[in-house]
Amino acid sequence: MTPREIGRTGLRVFPVGLGGMPLSVTGRPDEERALEVLKTALAAGVTFIDTADVYCADDRDIGHNERLIRKALERAGAAKSVTVATKGGLRRPAGEWTRDARPQSLREACEKSLAALGCEAIFLYQLHAPDPKVPLEDSIGEFSRLKEEGKILHVGLSNVNAAELRRAQKIVRVESVQNRCNPFDSADYFDGILQACEDSGVSYLPYSTVGGFRSQGRVGDQPLLNELSKKYGASPYALTVAWHLSKSERVIPIPGASRPESAADSPTAVTIRLEAEDILKIDGIGR
Repeated sequence: MTPREIGRTGLRVFPVGLGGMPLSVTGRPDEERALEVLKTALAAGVTFIDTADVYCADDRDIGHNERLIRKALERAGAAKSVTVATKGGLRRPAGEWTRDARPQSLREACEKSLAALGCEAIFLYQLHAPDPKVPLEDSIGEFSRLKEEGKILHVGLSNVNAAELRRAQKIVRVESVQNRCNPFDSADYFDGILQACEDSGVSYLPYSTVGGFRSQGRVGDQPLLNELSKKYGASPYALTVAWHLSKSERVIPIPGASRPESAADSPTAVTIRLEAEDILKIDGIGR
């Protein structure tokens, strides 16, 4: 499958990326196992990895996933050939997820991510989620300033709707939207946000592509997906990633993995050509 461009950046990546979260949150594998997962993904062709400062155990562990990815890329000699996107705007007090998109907090988070990743500029820096206590324009305004200063090259959003995307676009050029999406929770493919991305040349990066870190088993238990996996000679997980790929050239799924086997399996989705009637059947799971 032809590589897919991230937004309008001119950079094209392998159509299936990797979400780093399972390697660093509660229940994570040990470091060597995690590094093996990343090594396997790279060997399978992955050239885009998504992370965040808060992919960690708690606030004492901030940057765990970013440092892990840096180590894996340095080991593989792939620091210049693999694109890493990260996010800021959340905190992990006592292991909980809380929003903090105040401009100063975002700036501090960006500085820490630069250090953790060991880079001079973050290729794609994403607002992890709008903060109800902070006007979106204030948060995005800080992203625009960080871009002007060269600390980030491109801006992305996560956990937003079409209206929030349009508000952000009035302030800075947005290259990506990253939202939760899978066959059981597929509203983004039908409620206008994907169309909004296509209309403005924005990449759509679905996360929790097969149900999420603790719910991915639902795909393996879903009768239709199991039936279709036999038809196409693929795992139900790779089949699900192929369904995402079928939605638009603007879609770059970022399935997570905590086992090397999963990291090797997801990229095989690029070889699966789903028939139109089967795409519609999968659409129906969540509708």
